[in-house]
Amino acid sequence: MQETYNYKVVRQFSIMTVVWGIVGMLVGVIIAAQLAWPALNFDLPWLTYSRLRPLHTNAVIFAFGGSALFATSYYIVQRTCHTKLFAPALAAFTFWGWQLVILLAAVTLPLGFSTAKEYAELEWPIDLLITLVWVSYAIVFFGTIATRKIKHIYVANWFLGAFILTVAILHLGNSAALPVSLTGMKSYSAYAGVQDAMIQWWYGHNAVGFFLTAGFLGMMYYFMPKAAGRPVYSYRLSVVHFWALAFTYIWAGPHHLHYTALPDWTQSLGMIMSLILLAPSWGGMINGIMTLSGAWDKLRTDPILKFLVVSISFYGMSTFEGPMMSIKTVNALSHYTDWTIGHVHSGALGWVAMISIGSMYFLIPRLFGKTEMYSVRLIETHFWISTLGVVLYIASMWISGVMQGLMWRATNTDGTLTYSFIETVTAMHPFYVARTVGGLIFLSGMLLMAYNVWKTVTADDASAVDAIIPEPAH
Repeated sequence: MQETYNYKVVRQFSIMTVVWGIVGMLVGVIIAAQLAWPALNFDLPWLTYSRLRPLHTNAVIFAFGGSALFATSYYIVQRTCHTKLFAPALAAFTFWGWQLVILLAAVTLPLGFSTAKEYAELEWPIDLLITLVWVSYAIVFFGTIATRKIKHIYVANWFLGAFILTVAILHLGNSAALPVSLTGMKSYSAYAGVQDAMIQWWYGHNAVGFFLTAGFLGMMYYFMPKAAGRPVYSYRLSVVHFWALAFTYIWAGPHHLHYTALPDWTQSLGMIMSLILLAPSWGGMINGIMTLSGAWDKLRTDPILKFLVVSISFYGMSTFEGPMMSIKTVNALSHYTDWTIGHVHSGALGWVAMISIGSMYFLIPRLFGKTEMYSVRLIETHFWISTLGVVLYIASMWISGVMQGLMWRATNTDGTLTYSFIETVTAMHPFYVARTVGGLIFLSGMLLMAYNVWKTVTADDASAVDAIIPEPAH
């Protein structure tokens, strides 16, 4: 039977979401262990923490998170526009091009080829390939919307469209560089000093704001109503959520640069915008949770819904914690400490990973013509494993971070520091071990998911019929 939609590229990205999730989180566990036990930084330079850490961030954000976004956006835009993907050959190119980008990152970063920019460590030839893939992605996505069969553009597509456009602008702005030669992998940033720092965190925080937030909110606004079997709680609120987020998030980057050479007014602007951002973020969180109104009983029996609801809860917690940490007096304690690491992983594991996992569990059976996943019980087990892992991880980092901040600023009556730096490192050790265990638990859940997906995909009980299924009520 000929498919109503182009699911091939969605299947490919969905499977690679699981694969890259395991790879990225495995590297994360390794570098967590290296911090807990420094002897694990072997003499081989490409296996040290300093080389593997940027590989970890690229693998979990752009390989795992990026593949999840490609898969779900291609699925959502087809289903809500009632039309096949525009330019299918270009869509296929985005899959193979994105995988090539990831493989090149996996080779070059451990070898030491890096711009040393947060979230944008890849050198200029790879950045050019990313640009080519991303422009192709935009053509496919917006081309599909332009050829839609229905007039209305569902709100999930607004979030996905904003994510695609904004990430393109951020990438071009932040990655501007002057290559040393056309045959080498070394380049110099087009910016210098405090301007470079400002551009980097304009990019860095908006990579969080649009790649890791707006894109995954597109997932929330599609998969939450579908899994709950209910319309979005307030469609009007979802539109307000979109515009308020889009206009506010773009200004919040300077809060990463408190107490630096950045002009004080710029730091204050970043703080104020971050505090304002709390309102639309919580509006979206409330909208997602309240979509369950009238269907709360489903939480008892549907583990996919549990993943989605808990992920939205972590979105709410992270978007409360972020604005609080942007306040200068709070930031004086939290900055450069493990509190920031706990905050980042509250968002990355609690929000991004869990909504991606829930969405994949919803998608994969439908993509491969199955009525449901191989084992619903394994999904339930995975949910509790993931929840335990993320709570252990972030709690250990919160405790370690606040302790660090307090120890670093403690002084004796004569004004000298109470603790030496090595004393703070020694005090952090048990929490680093706990963080490693939390990460290992979360990784084990991903391995369970891989087994469940493999058994689902290879089962021969195809029974689902591809048809236009009514989408969430607008």
